[in-house]
Amino acid sequence: MANPSSWLPEKATATAAGGHVRTEDGGLSTALASPLAPHCTGLTPEQLLAAAFASCLHHAAVEAAAEITDEAHTVEVTAEAKLGRDDDGRYRADVHAEISSAGLTRGQLADLVAYADRLWPFSSGDTSRHRLTVTPAENGRR
Repeated sequence: MANPSSWLPEKATATAAGGHVRTEDGGLSTALASPLAPHCTGLTPEQLLAAAFASCLHHAAVEAAAEITDEAHTVEVTAEAKLGRDDDGRYRADVHAEISSAGLTRGQLADLVAYADRLWPFSSGDTSRHRLTVTPAENGRR
């Protein structure tokens, strides 16, 4: 785990409740699909995972591209997320992401992809670089 002094100063908080998800700063506020009300419209967990992975990897890819080309603004990341169920009912996620950038040779693009994959916390080759902790909230916390 990273040294606490190496963490970036920014943090984000999001809350999902009552069929909506929103970030604390209001930058994102949208309806959620509900497994209890299939007729409801809103984002599915797969869509949210795909968006989160695309956003995170895009950030890393733009940083990586800046080391390779002056065309970092052309970086595009597409992520596809699928959820499955294990025999015991637990969910599992399968995420595939692709990075493109205009004007790069195949070699430059391969370098960009490898560099970005090493930068972001959910690297395709290293599952030990991230941790999720789920704990109960204190009563009355909102």
